[in-house]
Amino acid sequence: MTLEEMYNSQYDFEDDEDDDSDWEPSALADHNVVEIPRWFCHNCTMVNVGDDLYCDLCGEHRKSGVVKRGYFASPFHGAEDLTENDVHVVDGLQDPALQNIASDNCTAIGFDERMLLHEEVVMKSHPHPERPDRLRAIAASLAAAGIFPGRCYPIPAREVTKDELLMVHSLENIEAVEVTSRILSSYFTPDTYANQYSARAARLAAGLCFDLAAAICSGSAKNGFALVRPPGHHAGVRHAMGFCLHNNAAVAASAAQMAGAKKVLIVDWDVHHGNGTQEIFEKNKSVLYISLHRHEGGRFYPGTGSATEIGTMGAEGYCVNVPWSCGGVGDNDYVFAFQQVVIPIGDDILCLFTPLILFHCGPLVFF
Repeated sequence: MTLEEMYNSQYDFEDDEDDDSDWEPSALADHNVVEIPRWFCHNCTMVNVGDDLYCDLCGEHRKSGVVKRGYFASPFHGAEDLTENDVHVVDGLQDPALQNIASDNCTAIGFDERMLLHEEVVMKSHPHPERPDRLRAIAASLAAAGIFPGRCYPIPAREVTKDELLMVHSLENIEAVEVTSRILSSYFTPDTYANQYSARAARLAAGLCFDLAAAICSGSAKNGFALVRPPGHHAGVRHAMGFCLHNNAAVAASAAQMAGAKKVLIVDWDVHHGNGTQEIFEKNKSVLYISLHRHEGGRFYPGTGSATEIGTMGAEGYCVNVPWSCGGVGDNDYVFAFQQVVIPIGDDILCLFTPLILFHCGPLVFF
């Protein structure tokens, strides 16, 4: 079962309310009705059915403390459970000790706990696939492995500016996202939610990606990892959709070009096609966009990303789509596609330049 199938309710684990909503436990026993337990993995967020102790997908223990023991507000802030009422901003990056750590490391990480406040207000029968727990679990896994904090250093978090967003988005998109800060709960599409904290979270995510790209291009970081949400690759010039409000990868690409990168390669291997990223750069020869995604002849969300979509207005060839015809594509297929398509095309088009390479996978952007 995929997250999309779960969210689209193709698998309905809810009891029929008309039949047994008012039954007592004794009545359930008398009628031999057995309730099947279900639980959501703290690590990968996948739904599990039954009494198994370990997640069917990632193997994490059912009562894992991955979130509690590892997500950090900053490298110098102890692990704790935060709520909307007590979340706070940590300005430890101004500490001189942090600058010493930064100078001894070459991998940067962008993260800010305020992005955890972006969540769906309306409680439904199952959690939204894109929810704060996903970011907590990733941060916790990095902490448990001693990667961050430890072997990487953080970059200061700031909100992207309106002018920086205007390089990839229309004013319509910017204002539509901003207005959600005055509304308790709102939706751009049935699966793209916002609450009063979402606009700031989106600006923080884009700002972190912008500054991380600039840091790499300037040489102050060798590479980096943007641990951000909401995600971005479905957000187009004017629209927010597919859980995405602002397009973080597009903002990072524009930052890289402002910092001197002549060519940028974006590799997107999310299961869905990054229609927003493609739209933003489909007429731009300075950005090569390559996407590997499930397509099924246009029947799989969002329906775009066929092999015939190659760019327009003189930028033909700078958009490359590898559309899988079905689900279940494995590691060997991706390795083959990278060896035979992604790497050769990247080498051919970018060989004359020093590119910044952005890898996008779901809500994460890698540099």
